[in-house]
Amino acid sequence: MSLASVTAQQNTAAAATTAGSTAASQSGNVALTSLSANFGDFLQMLMTQLQNQDPTSPMDANQFTSELVEFSSVEQQINTNSSLTQLIQLTQAGEVMQASAMTGKHVTVSSDHVPLQNGQGTIQFNTPTAVPIDIAIYDSNGNKLNDVMMMSVSGTNTWSWNGKSSSGTTVPDGSYQVVVTAANSSGATTTLPTSVIGTATGVLSQSSGIQLELGALSVNFSQVQSVGN
Repeated sequence: MSLASVTAQQNTAAAATTAGSTAASQSGNVALTSLSANFGDFLQMLMTQLQNQDPTSPMDANQFTSELVEFSSVEQQINTNSSLTQLIQLTQAGEVMQASAMTGKHVTVSSDHVPLQNGQGTIQFNTPTAVPIDIAIYDSNGNKLNDVMMMSVSGTNTWSWNGKSSSGTTVPDGSYQVVVTAANSSGATTTLPTSVIGTATGVLSQSSGIQLELGALSVNFSQVQSVGN
């Protein structure tokens, strides 16, 4: 990876950290400002009530003390929430930096979509024994592009797609759904979970978490199984 790429990744992580910290600080300041205004109104009302109370029937001091304690507790909770928000943002920035280090490397991720990159796509699946397997590839509209029958081997199986449809037409690079179906001796079929192998091309930080891009395919960072060269 070039020095320029490393610097760009560091700048991305730093920007994410700064943006997250600024947002958390602004949110906390707004809440504390609102609380301070309410607390000031409360104290003003309290002093007015104390100045105008009936000496023969004084107001309950315990109630005022309890309300003061509640205001203090709310203030502490707002500060805690702001700190937690900043911690989450810092964690996400660290994940962005970690994920950025994968750019340009071959990664294996759990997904039912295979990224076709430079006319090549690779999937993996496991079977406990050798069984008949059907591998079907679909486009985004649900149209079946390719359908391959083969015998699996016991353990991990790897199958590569050359980006061609059953008719021999070359399809463009993109993200395509893959369905692997295994048949047992009784004829019953089972859809197998799949992993795909591709080259990491980018990183996205979204509200749902860190997304790793493999060409047109985006997956959650948690779906990454292994990283190669």
